[in-house]
Amino acid sequence: QVPLVESGGGLVQAGGSLRLSCAASGRTFSSYGMGWFRQAPGKEREFVAAIRWSVGSTYYADSVKGRFTISGDGPRNAVYLQMNLLKPVDTAVYYCAADLQASSILKFHTNYDLWGQGAQVPVVS
Repeated sequence: QVPLVESGGGLVQAGGSLRLSCAASGRTFSSYGMGWFRQAPGKEREFVAAIRWSVGSTYYADSVKGRFTISGDGPRNAVYLQMNLLKPVDTAVYYCAADLQASSILKFHTNYDLWGQGAQVPVVS
């Protein structure tokens, strides 16, 4: 069973908005933070945004700063990604992930322990 489940993906026009959601599925765990990554066809998985529950700090990739907003509910292990002013280059499969070990650097995908199955976000011009 996939421990995290994303929802909210779908086709969107350039300039539009989309909100992704991610929630724990079945398994009980405590996370120190959660993040969003994305992978475009033929490219490596890249960091998008992350949130650390203890201090409420948020982190963003430069490419999405000012357009995307991460938020969430730590006790519920739920995280959201509000994406505005979407561009065709944002087209990718978006994955949410949970850090169970208080990793110091949340932008590295190797520091996450649980992953969702991914949500497709095609952005058309």
